[in-house]
Amino acid sequence: MLESLRSAWKVADLRKKVGFTLLMFLVFRIGAHVPVPGVDPAALEKLLQGQLFGIFDVISGGAFRRLSIFAMSITPYINASIIMSLLQVVIPRLEQLAKEGESGRKVIAQYTRYGAVLLGLIQAIGITVALGRQGIFVNPGVSSYLLSIITLTAGTALLMWIGEMITEKGIGNGISLIIFAGIVSRLPSGLVALAQQLSAGTINVGSIIILIVLGLLIIAGVVAVNEGQRRISVQYAKRVTGRKVYGGQSTHIPLKVNQAGVIPIIFAMSILLFPVQIAKFIDHPWARAIESSLSFGTVLNSVLYALLIIFFTYFYTAIVFNPMDVADNLKKYGGFVPGLRPGRPTGEYISRVLTRLTLAGAIFLALIAILPNFMIALTNIPTLYFGGTALLIVVGVALETMKQFESYLLMRHYQGFMK
Repeated sequence: MLESLRSAWKVADLRKKVGFTLLMFLVFRIGAHVPVPGVDPAALEKLLQGQLFGIFDVISGGAFRRLSIFAMSITPYINASIIMSLLQVVIPRLEQLAKEGESGRKVIAQYTRYGAVLLGLIQAIGITVALGRQGIFVNPGVSSYLLSIITLTAGTALLMWIGEMITEKGIGNGISLIIFAGIVSRLPSGLVALAQQLSAGTINVGSIIILIVLGLLIIAGVVAVNEGQRRISVQYAKRVTGRKVYGGQSTHIPLKVNQAGVIPIIFAMSILLFPVQIAKFIDHPWARAIESSLSFGTVLNSVLYALLIIFFTYFYTAIVFNPMDVADNLKKYGGFVPGLRPGRPTGEYISRVLTRLTLAGAIFLALIAILPNFMIALTNIPTLYFGGTALLIVVGVALETMKQFESYLLMRHYQGFMK
């Protein structure tokens, strides 16, 4: 491990990417502590005291509770990405752009940015007006409201830019790493709260041991499912070109059990959090009903969360992996699955296998996501910072980032971290 770290540090390009990523993390953490101008900290603390903002505050690294410039985190961009993915299915023009390669993806990415800013503006207006009615501004008025709305929207746009810069110039997926950094930054405060509860006698050592064991089992399960594959054998026919013989070798198509990674969790979480957070600041019986029924830990929240995760797992897998395209490419280069005709029969077979694999991966993701409810019952510990969703995102993003490290090291003939 130490030798691999030394080898990684020797690669100048990799060293620059890691340094740039850490620098962007520093900007993110500084911004999470910069409050929105004109907010009265004492009034805000009194208003939010005792309120539980769930995983939303965790992924923002505590920025929402402080009402900092990054209070809305990256969720508007995630919601915009979901909407653009759905529109690609129903709007032929967007579907055509998605198939045009890099140029089409750039246009879709630009539309997604515009959508993220628009959604961020709508969310900023809702948060500012709702909190303003509770008297959190030093000088309440139109100017204070406008400044807060512009600041919150600009903070989301800045986070979106930071995420894209990490993807382009750093290491790993920038959006996922921002969420990763937000969750990890909350772990120390969670450990301190756990120690305080232990010293106060509200929990015992046995509960902590159960929590640690469950956490290790979750990590082992996430790694196993993320790395699990179903390999479909492929044979290439021999062909003679001039005096050379091509093909004739055997290979395989690796189909991952969890093709979508942590994206379904993030999508489902963003969809469920938005109405709950808006309802918290609306003084109306309907808003209270929505908040109570969709709050974390309720039966309806758990059921909808699981169903949304299963849906987005299938949806995202269908976007990133097209069995018919794989079958057509195999046919084009003389490949075939033993016992199946090339073309459509091969594509249908791959689709059936992928459907069964995706079901297993989707059910696993859904179980992990609702696991905190059972952990609370078993350990009597508020597992908000140590729940299955947070661990799933952290482990999944860490694995994806580590694979990028591996590819950089292997290209330079260095031994990687994973053996």
